[in-house]
Amino acid sequence: MTPPETPAPLELDIRPLCDAHRPPLPAILDAVDTLAPGQPLRLIAPFEPAPLYQLLGQQGFTHLKRVRDDGVWEIVFSRT
Repeated sequence: MTPPETPAPLELDIRPLCDAHRPPLPAILDAVDTLAPGQPLRLIAPFEPAPLYQLLGQQGFTHLKRVRDDGVWEIVFSRT
C-alpha cells in the first residue's frame, strides 16, 4: 500500500503586507486555518518571524528555516 502523498505547501509571501505597513499575523493565521490535513505552510518574509515559532509550535507545528541568497527568509511550517 502506497502512503498518501503530502499536499504541496501553501505559500504565503508577507513581503507586500510588510511593505504596506500592514500586520502580517492575521494573514498568516488565516493561511494556517485553510491548510489541508498534512499540508505545510511556506512563509516568505523579509525578516525572521521568530515569535511565530512558539505561537505555531503551540498548535503542533515544527519549522525549518533558511535565508535565501537574496536575504529573504523562507520558513516551512509542518504539523507533527
